[in-house]
Amino acid sequence: MEQMPDLSVTTRHALQESAISPRFYTTDYKAIDALDIDKNGLRDEFEWIREEFEHDYNRTHFKRNEEFLANFDDMPVRSMFIEFLERSCTAEFSGCILYAEMVKHLKDPTLRAIFKCMSRDEGRHAGFLNRTMGDLNVALDLSVLQKRKKYTFFQPKFIFYTVYLSEKIGYARYITIYRHLERHPEGLIHPIFKWFENWCNDEYRHGEFFSMLMRSQPELLNQPANRRWIRFFLLAVYATMYLNDCRRAEFYQALGLDWRQYDQQVIRLTDQIATQVYPVTLPVDNPRFFQHLDAAAAYDKQANALAERGGALNQARAARLRAALALRLLAAYRMPPRVTPAEERWKGLQGFPNYPGPDRAVRVSAAD
Repeated sequence: MEQMPDLSVTTRHALQESAISPRFYTTDYKAIDALDIDKNGLRDEFEWIREEFEHDYNRTHFKRNEEFLANFDDMPVRSMFIEFLERSCTAEFSGCILYAEMVKHLKDPTLRAIFKCMSRDEGRHAGFLNRTMGDLNVALDLSVLQKRKKYTFFQPKFIFYTVYLSEKIGYARYITIYRHLERHPEGLIHPIFKWFENWCNDEYRHGEFFSMLMRSQPELLNQPANRRWIRFFLLAVYATMYLNDCRRAEFYQALGLDWRQYDQQVIRLTDQIATQVYPVTLPVDNPRFFQHLDAAAAYDKQANALAERGGALNQARAARLRAALALRLLAAYRMPPRVTPAEERWKGLQGFPNYPGPDRAVRVSAAD
């Protein structure tokens, strides 16, 4: 990477690219603009969710209080907490930029209004995280990230699959931490976690929109090739989280969480939620699935330790371990998926309104 002496350490770190680091995305906006969201009669659902977003339930939520001004110099796992904030801020800002670009390129007024609201939400989240880093005397320059970070091009359907899962797993991660700290307040190492309940509701609502968008284009869900892509992105999102969190086990331990149990709970919840739209999900109730992920995490840990030692021999051993890791993930992918029967679909989250319009069941069936 080019030398950037003018940038903070945190900004330089956020600019780095790896297989499991947060990414910025771009896509074929013309192809998305050409989508017909009326062909299955779902326009009124899109209008309904637009009104939900414009209600802006969390417009007064992201306000810090005096708790944020405490001295956190001696907090446990401070460096890992800062990295957690940095990764979260980068991911939220990535969504803000992507959704803002949708607003610029799309002509449909309903979609433009929805993406504008979602960009607002993600920008609000990123700003809240960035100000929290500032409290800790850590600087992350979001304008530099927007200009200098590499953008990954994804086809529209891959954007839909990835972002839907990112929003839903974001909900699952935040609500699981929030509920845990409600029961075990001794693990509250920083007040920001108190904001997670309302925060993750934004993520859940965003996922609802992408669920609707995919349902409006049934081929994205029903074509055999696309069902394979759905499984691929499910595994990619789950494995990325698993490897990342294994590397940061001490952080979760400081919260009073076992990273492995936490991740498996989050994955099971996300997989359950994903049945609302995906005709197939992963066999997360099969013990072999998590055995494969556990082996991949172990290989990743060993490979990183060898790579840090340096030397040609250690690098070669690390490469072999990463190959073994890839084979484990391939084995997990090849496991027979869980087919989603209609009676087992996710029915929605308590406290969230479902579309109340007429003939909903008929139109949903047509879209499926």
